[in-house]
Amino acid sequence: MKLIGRRKEQDLLLQCLNSNRPEFLVVYGRRRIGKTYLIKEFFNYTFSFYATGIADANTRAQLRSFNEALQEYGCLEKKIPQDWFEAFKRLKSILQSDNINRDPINGKRVVFLDELPWMDTAKSDFKSALDYFWNSWASSQADLLLIVCGSATSWIIDNLLASTGGFYNRITRQIHLSPFTLSECEALCNLNDLGLTRQQLINCYMVFGGVPYYLNLLDKRLSLVQNIDNLIFNENGQLHYEYEQLFRSLFKKATKHIAIIEAMSKRNAGVLRTELAQVKEIGDGEPLTKALKELEQCGFIRKYMNQAKEKSGYFYQIIDSFVLFCITHVNSGNVQSWAKYFNTPSYYSWAGNAFEIVCLNHINEIKNSLGISGIDSTEYSWRSKQKKEGVQIDLLIDRADGVINLCEMKHTMDEFVIDSEYEKRLLHKAEVFRTETNTKKAVHITMITSNTLAHNAHSQVVQNEISGDMLFKP
Repeated sequence: MKLIGRRKEQDLLLQCLNSNRPEFLVVYGRRRIGKTYLIKEFFNYTFSFYATGIADANTRAQLRSFNEALQEYGCLEKKIPQDWFEAFKRLKSILQSDNINRDPINGKRVVFLDELPWMDTAKSDFKSALDYFWNSWASSQADLLLIVCGSATSWIIDNLLASTGGFYNRITRQIHLSPFTLSECEALCNLNDLGLTRQQLINCYMVFGGVPYYLNLLDKRLSLVQNIDNLIFNENGQLHYEYEQLFRSLFKKATKHIAIIEAMSKRNAGVLRTELAQVKEIGDGEPLTKALKELEQCGFIRKYMNQAKEKSGYFYQIIDSFVLFCITHVNSGNVQSWAKYFNTPSYYSWAGNAFEIVCLNHINEIKNSLGISGIDSTEYSWRSKQKKEGVQIDLLIDRADGVINLCEMKHTMDEFVIDSEYEKRLLHKAEVFRTETNTKKAVHITMITSNTLAHNAHSQVVQNEISGDMLFKP
C-alpha cells in the first residue's frame, strides 16, 4: 500500500470493514484530491464490484459502461440494461453469487461506485434506482460495504448527505477528503525523490496547494521554478487549462462560481456577501447563496464571522492556493515566465499574501505549536475603522481561554529580522485592536515565518514565534 498520510480516513475505512452492520460510505472532495486513489489503494484494487461514471455522457453510454463492469464481475447478460433499475437488479444478483470477491480478512462484500454524479444524467432514473437498491436490499446485508465517490461535491451533498428523500439518514459514514498538509506533501515529495527543502516545499504549496495530483506531476530533474513554468505557464503544460476545467467539471453552470471567485481574489482578507451581490456578473438572491455554499463545500473558499465586528455578517475568502495563483498570474496575463518573475519585487508582494493562505490552511498545526490544540477558537481577519494610522490584521486566533493571538505572517528567504520601526508597528497594531474592539482578552503578538525569526532586542515584543518547520508538525 503506497498511501501517504490520510490516517483518519484509513482508520474510518477499517472501521467500515470491521463493522457488523451494512455500511453506506460517501467520499467527496475537490477534483484531483485523490479520492479514487485512496479507496483503490486501501482495498488493493480488489472489490466485489467496481464501476465508474463517464464525464459528459448520456444515459445509454452510462448504462453501457456499467454493463461492461457487470460482465467483468460475472454477469452473463450482455444486453445493455433498459434502465438503472434493471442495472442494479443485475448488480444484486452478482453480489448474491457464491463466488463473489470478498475482503480477505473481514469477508465484507465491497462495492465501489466511482464518479457517481456523472451516472445521474438528465431525466434518468438513477437516483430512484440507487435508492431502491439500498433501501430494499443492500441496507439489510450486514456484510455489505457500499462506497460512492464523486468530485461534484455539491451533487453529493444535495442528493445524498443533505437529502430529505430516500437517502435521508441512510448514509452511515462520510469522508470529506481535504488537501494534503505540508507534512503530507513532504512525505509525497520525498517518495518521488524531488529533493525539495522545507522552504521550497512552502513555496510549492503557495502555488499548487496540497493537491496530490499536482505534486505528482513535478519533474525531479527540474527546479521548482522550472516545474511551475513547465506545468502552468507553458501552453502545452498539463495544468495550463486546469483552472477552467476545475470549475466546469464540478458545476453544470460555472460562470457564476468563476465570477464569485474572481471578485473575491481582489480582497485578500475576504468579502461580505453584500459586496459580492453588487457585482453585475454575480447578482443577489438564491443563485448567489447556492453558489457560495457549493464553493465552500468544495473547499475553494471559507466562510467566517469577524468576532470583533458586531452585525458585520459573514466574510468569504479564497483558501485554495492553486485557484488564487491562476487568477493572479495566469488569467491576468501579467506573467509570461515564472523564471523571470521569480525574486522580483512583485514576486515578494505576492508571496506574502500566498504564505498567509498557507497559514490559514494549517491552523491546526499553528495551534499545536502554540500548545492550544484542545482549546476552542475562531480565526478571522480584522481591519480598523480609522483611515489615518489604521491597521489591518490578517489572522487573529480568538481563543476560549481568554487570549487572542495577533498573528503576523511573513514570507522571507532568510530569517526575519524585527527592527525598531517594525517593533513600533506591531505594538501599534495591538493597541489599535484593543482600543477599537474594547476586548477584555489578552492580546499576544505571534510571529509566523516561512523561515525563522532572528532574536534581538526588538524581537522581545513577540510573545509567540512559529517557524516554517513548525508548520510541518502533524
